[in-house]
Amino acid sequence: MYHILICDDDTDIATTLGMYLRSEGYLISTASNGLEALDILQTQDIHLILMDIMMPKMDGLSATAKLREFSNAPVIMLTAKSEDTDLILGLNMGADDYITKPYRPTEVMARVKSHLRRYAQLGGMTAPKEGSLTVGEIALDDEAKTVTLRGEEVNVTPTEYSILKFLMENPNKVYNSKALYTAVWGQSPMGAEGSVAVHIRHLREKLEVNPSEPRYLKVVWGQGYKLEKLEGKS
Repeated sequence: MYHILICDDDTDIATTLGMYLRSEGYLISTASNGLEALDILQTQDIHLILMDIMMPKMDGLSATAKLREFSNAPVIMLTAKSEDTDLILGLNMGADDYITKPYRPTEVMARVKSHLRRYAQLGGMTAPKEGSLTVGEIALDDEAKTVTLRGEEVNVTPTEYSILKFLMENPNKVYNSKALYTAVWGQSPMGAEGSVAVHIRHLREKLEVNPSEPRYLKVVWGQGYKLEKLEGKS
């Protein structure tokens, strides 16, 4: 049974989300601020976190940065439209996705299922053996769920891994943000495709010698992103 942590100081929101998620068979824990969330994460096995941004004692941004020091569980930020700058900060600190308030319970459920499915696969619980992918100096081992650059392992988040894997499986093909989000998340972005640019930037910072002049993860202006694989090279 998957264990989901809802971190929100609005008890009505936490109660409603918990009710819908429990109806799908998930185990639910709740926290009203970031400090409580961190305590739960350090003592319980949590598979996904729904994290509000504005909370007392410790906000969702600070909590996400802290939890990324010891947990790779997916984090979905719960944001208001007025918090656009904050949600970008959240993605920079390691969040995987965001949902803008007000949101429909069905939308939350779809996002939760999508991230849990990918997290389970990357955690090796249900992942089939699909071999390895190599593009230039980047190698992805889908059995070990590792990414290496020139033989050195690179620490990537589950979402970064999924984006990189998809692009490595489809080299030299251009995908706009909406198409890439749909392919990786397995659903329509519903306005959240802006998160793709942040994850691509993080991958560049980890995999490119010069992120501003990338060899692999490139932007085709006005069209989208691609992972470039030169002809005649792996």
